[in-house]
Amino acid sequence: MSYDVAIVGAGPAGSAAALAARRAGASVVLLDRADFPRDKPCGDGIAAEALDVLADLGVTGVTDGRPPVADLRLVAPGGTEVARPLPRPAYTVPRRIFDARLVAAAVRAGAELRRHTVRAIRRVPSGVVLDDRIEAGVVIGADGAGSVVRRALGHPANPHGHLAIAIRGYAPSDGAEQLIRTTRARWPAYAWSFPLGDGTANVGYGEVLRGTSVSRAYLLGRLVELLPGTAPTGLRAHHLPLSTHRPPPARGPVLLAGDALSLINPFTGEGIFYAVLSGTLAGTAAAGGPERAAARYTRALRARLGRHLRHSGLAALLTRQPRVVDAAVRAAGRDGAVFDRMVSLGLGDGVFDLRTIGRIGAEMARIVAMPS
Repeated sequence: MSYDVAIVGAGPAGSAAALAARRAGASVVLLDRADFPRDKPCGDGIAAEALDVLADLGVTGVTDGRPPVADLRLVAPGGTEVARPLPRPAYTVPRRIFDARLVAAAVRAGAELRRHTVRAIRRVPSGVVLDDRIEAGVVIGADGAGSVVRRALGHPANPHGHLAIAIRGYAPSDGAEQLIRTTRARWPAYAWSFPLGDGTANVGYGEVLRGTSVSRAYLLGRLVELLPGTAPTGLRAHHLPLSTHRPPPARGPVLLAGDALSLINPFTGEGIFYAVLSGTLAGTAAAGGPERAAARYTRALRARLGRHLRHSGLAALLTRQPRVVDAAVRAAGRDGAVFDRMVSLGLGDGVFDLRTIGRIGAEMARIVAMPS
């Protein structure tokens, strides 16, 4: 059967792409190797900016039953802490629930959902053929960090230094604030605890890979060390391809979105906002047909995320030195506007401004002037 758009992967990026393509009138098949609901290792944090994108697609109710999380506590590598209200409340929704709700919205919008593991991609004059069975004018690869579509385009996985690994579990917790605890050991690295509002929290630990292998036992040990007393269950590890090493977003009638495009914030590891936004842009571009789909999508991505990605890449470069993070957390403690700017840069599409740069620079100067 032939479709206007075939989407490989029905996670947030794929479902958003399906919704956007259907809104533009395209016929859509949404392919995934799993049945929904299914678990997906992730921090489960849903920022307000991601909900804005979904609302624009007509999707609401994805956080139903989960209380808003109003506050965030950041712990710097040197131990300095700041706790402030988030600019806008966030939510913690297990991906088993969140993704299933998005898929259901896509199906209600008219996308055809099929369980299918894509193994082969072939260009034909009319577009693309998947596994010699499914033909489409445009294919969107939204199939995650190990993307088959990305490999078919000839793009290898991210190298060390641009690839993180994390372990996630669930643990009892009576906390009501999001916690991110950074550490100098194996920097960049941090542990997190994001409350679900039901007496449990999503807890985890992640670090950027630097050329040495790490074991599950090591990751769990680091998690428990940074969050003492934690006894997590449901542990799963996963890779996070960071946005500091992105492949080209498209070639001909084949587009990449979400993790397949290495759209993971290098400063925080956040990817849901990037996934739903890039999926929306990809679906809209794909609905215009195969001719110049790549150019439409590339242009839309650059217009919407180009400046932010440059700034988040600069943040990742600067924060290779833990003392820069120490200074940023100190500045956020002194100035709520700096805190808000940092949150926007890490969870949405924010950018640096002169005020933030100046405040962080002043704290750097104070740290340097401190007696050793």
